[in-house]
Amino acid sequence: MTWQSARTRIWTGRTVESAANKFRVLVVDDNVDAADALAMYLQYENLELRTAYGGRQAVDVAIAWGPHMVIMDSSMPDCNGIEAAQHMRADARTSHIAIIAFTALDENEVRRHLADNEFDAYCQKGEPPSRLVALLARLTKK
Repeated sequence: MTWQSARTRIWTGRTVESAANKFRVLVVDDNVDAADALAMYLQYENLELRTAYGGRQAVDVAIAWGPHMVIMDSSMPDCNGIEAAQHMRADARTSHIAIIAFTALDENEVRRHLADNEFDAYCQKGEPPSRLVALLARLTKK
């Protein structure tokens, strides 16, 4: 099977590049254990990781740290992933970051709530982590 399936998909043409040795990836989920576990897994992919446990914290970390990519849960209390992504797109300091919707919601449900190109890709939770890693690779400019 290819890197793209019904549960993983690239939505925009945005790609990111880095002069650094490692790409910086921010993992965002209000489930602390899920965020920490995913970040731990991704460290084995030669990525520099940080975590945020909600949408507001994600925006603050993105502005302060400047990740290349964000893996964003969409269903979070207070400031959900879509709202956080909208804030990032509206801020010149974070508008260039590639953002992946990483959610239990199906793709059509996520798209139904979008106003524009808040997310660059989609990966449904429950997919093998290798599919998420493949999305990260596809968003990386060679």
